[in-house]
Amino acid sequence: MPELPEVETTRRGLRAHCEGRCVTAVVLRDTRLRWPVTPLLPEILNGQRILKLERRAKYLLFRMERGTLLVHLGMSGSLRVLLKPQPAAKHDHIDIELESGAVLRYNDPRRFGSFQWFVAGEEFTPLSRLGPEPLSDAFGGKRLFELSRGRKVAVKPFIMDGATVVGVGNIYASEALYLAGIRPDRAAQRVSLARYQRLSEHIKQVLTNAIDQGGTTLRDFVGGDGKPGYFAQQLFVYGRSGEPCKGCGRVLRDKVIGQRASVYCIACQR
Repeated sequence: MPELPEVETTRRGLRAHCEGRCVTAVVLRDTRLRWPVTPLLPEILNGQRILKLERRAKYLLFRMERGTLLVHLGMSGSLRVLLKPQPAAKHDHIDIELESGAVLRYNDPRRFGSFQWFVAGEEFTPLSRLGPEPLSDAFGGKRLFELSRGRKVAVKPFIMDGATVVGVGNIYASEALYLAGIRPDRAAQRVSLARYQRLSEHIKQVLTNAIDQGGTTLRDFVGGDGKPGYFAQQLFVYGRSGEPCKGCGRVLRDKVIGQRASVYCIACQR
């Protein structure tokens, strides 16, 4: 599914085309997403100006004059800008038309995404229990160490928990743990402060590199500008089970941890 770097890539690709622009029409072709889209969305958004496009975790926040449109891309969704008219494809469920003539088109084959409207001052329920952003000063090794005390859960699902830190999905958790030299199945409480400090630095590094590369191209992901990401070309472990480790040459192993496939090196990670 699109993870934090993919969502941030989408935000950056859309921002220049939508900030400061008025919505002139909304086309709903299929409202059956993770939560049904309100049929009143065209009436609500029409005529409103998009003041700012932000991101929180894996959510896009379209800040408008009378509230916020909260968008999640789900498992297979993409939101891209069309500068010229294009016929709607099979899974193109929603169009947001702008005064410039550009169209924000939402495509989602599995329909696990969501479009939720919140009026000004209303609490964003999906965001209420989320931890800090991984690239912010609020996140670091000290936080990981303190939250992990007494936690027997494996370190990989621990750092993938949105209450610990947001946006560290399967791909980037696997890569950061490899770079930090930590086995993904090690109990969270058995990781030292020094190792958590190293891990937090690698989480920041991996996510920053992925954003700079436009995200990771897996299946059909494209950014807001319709272009694929290239971070997959730099992956050390994710999706490479049975291949040689780029660090030591040993064959990479895989294991299911927290119901997610995990690839690691028994020599480089301990």
